[in-house]
Amino acid sequence: MLTVRQYGRGAGAVVRVRAPGRTGQESRSPGRAAGPSVVGMTDIESITMDVADPEAAARFLADAFDLGEDRLKVRAAAEPSEGFRGFTLALTVPQPADVDSFVASAVAAGAAVLKPAAKSLWGYGAVVQAPDGAIWKLATSAKKDTGPATRRIEEFVLLIGVADFAATKRYYVDRGFAVAKGFGRVYAEFAAGTGAVKLALYRRRALAKDLGVAPEGGGSHRLTVNGGGPEAFTDPDGFRWAPAGAREAGGRETDARETGGRAAA
Repeated sequence: MLTVRQYGRGAGAVVRVRAPGRTGQESRSPGRAAGPSVVGMTDIESITMDVADPEAAARFLADAFDLGEDRLKVRAAAEPSEGFRGFTLALTVPQPADVDSFVASAVAAGAAVLKPAAKSLWGYGAVVQAPDGAIWKLATSAKKDTGPATRRIEEFVLLIGVADFAATKRYYVDRGFAVAKGFGRVYAEFAAGTGAVKLALYRRRALAKDLGVAPEGGGSHRLTVNGGGPEAFTDPDGFRWAPAGAREAGGRETDARETGGRAAA
């Protein structure tokens, strides 16, 4: 049975969801060992999304993608947002059958298909938009199935669309993030370390085109990244980071938009 609990009220309310796995056990993040973990200075422990209806959003995440509070949290939206929010949440899976399976469960849970599943130069993928407005990309580098769908998530990636690629990449490198993969001045993927979520950067207009949406948008991103060190900060494109876990208390916030796009010392 899906268990949804709400903590607090109003804009600060946080909803947590627990979803049973396919075998009847409590689901865990694929590839992550049970027990306490140590989050490094550049690791992302989880993502918090601001939504209009936290309980409905939590149910969607569990029903569509088998995701619980270990990697994704939801809370009531407090700031207005319109158009493209400048990011996508991407799930990398083993094979096309898994893409199809997640697309089917997402649509059944209320998602709209922005790009139907199809083969591409890079593999096989699809794009859907959740009822809360967040855009999700399901992808695999494999072009053929080797068996039935497993619904195993190999990687959970936060892909940010940036206005000035070189400046934002430099900002994160200055904060200690190590580039694991890159394609010129267009795309960069950072090493995930022990974190539950991987960070990647893409030019905003290129990302919007890849997702099948217009690049215009304004207001809140409606997303907070939990991790990245002991202090809160905001990157050059306005994405907010909050200390993960026990480090949430204290610390000052730095805003890259007020420090020339570079990490404050």
